[in-house]
Formats: sequence, structure tokens, C-alpha cells
Amino acid sequence: MLRLAVPNKGALATASSQLLVDAGYQARRESAELVVTDIENDIEFFFLRPRDIAVYVGAGRLDIGITGRDLLIDSGVAADELLPLGFGFSTFRYAVPEGGVTDIDGLTGTRIATSFPGLVTADLARRGVDAQIVRLDGAVETAIRLGVADAVADVVETGRTLRAHGLTLLGEPVLYSEAVVVVKKGLDLTTAHERLLRRIQGVLVARRYVIMDYDVPNSVLEKACEITPGYESPTISPLQREGWVAVRAMVPHTELNRVMDDLWEIGARGIIVSSIQACRL
Repeated sequence: MLRLAVPNKGALATASSQLLVDAGYQARRESAELVVTDIENDIEFFFLRPRDIAVYVGAGRLDIGITGRDLLIDSGVAADELLPLGFGFSTFRYAVPEGGVTDIDGLTGTRIATSFPGLVTADLARRGVDAQIVRLDGAVETAIRLGVADAVADVVETGRTLRAHGLTLLGEPVLYSEAVVVVKKGLDLTTAHERLLRRIQGVLVARRYVIMDYDVPNSVLEKACEITPGYESPTISPLQREGWVAVRAMVPHTELNRVMDDLWEIGARGIIVSSIQACRL
């Protein structure tokens, strides 16, 4: 039975659980459940703190997990990112008091408060910056005001909280993070791993695409296929109406209205858009 670690709370928890439900797995009935066994799909879910997931997976205690890229890197364990999941986006940034240092090299000799000491230590070493790491469990934005740090390094979504504390972002993002699937470094994937990944990938593709059906004259079919090339190629079927065909193609969700406009302008009619629940490609 495959053992999968899932975030039990925080920004990643709800989206991760919904992804697994959309992939056909059993949902946990209440948030207090820490282990859910899905006998039908031969998989067991362990709901853990997102920060701990890479540790369990890297140690081989669990077979596979979902966590944040920032948490994976910060853990320093022997685990690899296998698949980005397209949610839980954030950046990791340094921040300093307004009017302070103007570049990351200026952090040399300072105290940097962070909840991600592993990530920050690795980044500073890469840059050749010698600074003292002040490890905190959270709310690092208050560390400077309370006198325990000169700068902070933290996950940033909008930067609003940092600015509210009189801080300004320093340099470019250290890391662009999102939810990812992780496995133990060097692991040979089993059939069970591959089945899970196919299901997840099917949901991710389904979220990015829609199915578009339309009728079009043969005279502009080539132009229509250029507009809707599909995932591999469109499906074309003859209509009873002389000189017309029906076309079906996958279209990126973000482009569907533009595509509909372009098809209408060349003479396509009966344009219908349908959502995709899941797929295998």
C-alpha cells in the first residue's frame, strides 16, 4: 500500500486535499483525522505538518508527499521534487528597515531572523555573505522592532505585512515556491507511484484546459485548426450539412474567449465549451 504524506493545515492543506479528491481518492471526513486508509485505491494518507513532510519522505518512512518547495529546500533532507502542482505560490525574500542596506551583500555582519534557517544558510553561503541566523518559529517581521535582528528572510505573498512593519524588500526573490510532490532522493518509482502521478497530472491538465466543440466550413478548416491545434491534434467529423465539419479540440482555459472570438470571425458557428474533470494524456 502506497503511503502519502499530505499537509494537515495551512495554505497547502485545502488545495492538496481537493486535488486528491478530484483524482478519485477518499477524502478525510474531519480535520482531526491524521490517517486515512483508502482500501479501494490501495493508498494510505498521513496528514502531517507541511514542514515535517519532506523529513518523513526523505528518511523513507513515507513513500511520497506533498509540501512546499521552500519547505523541501529548507529541510535539507535527501528528497527530490518530482512534480509542481500549480498552487500555493509564494516567493522567499529578504527585507530590511526602510532606509537601510540597499543590496544583499550589505547583509554581511548582520543578524537575519527567519523561520527557514536551512534555506537562508544555503543562500548566504552561495552568495559569500557572512551573517548570523536568528531562528524563529514565525512572525519574523517583528524581530527587528524587538531588537533581535537587523533583517528578516521570509515567505512573501503580497509584501503587505512586511510594509506594515516598516520593512522594504531587498534584492530579487531568493526562491519562487509552490506546492510540489516529493520523493526520497534516488528512489525507483513503483507502479503505485506512477499511478498516483498519472491521476494527479490528469487533474492538473484538466484544470488548465477545456474542450471546445464547433462547426466550421471546409473552406476555412485549415485556419480553424491553426487556431485550435488541440493537445495533439483536433478531432474532425463530417456534418450532414454539405461542406461543413464538426471540430473538437482541447483549448487552454486562459485563452478560451480569445479563441472563440477568432473562430467566430472566420465563420465557425455552434461554438460550445465544456469543462474537463480529469484526463490521461
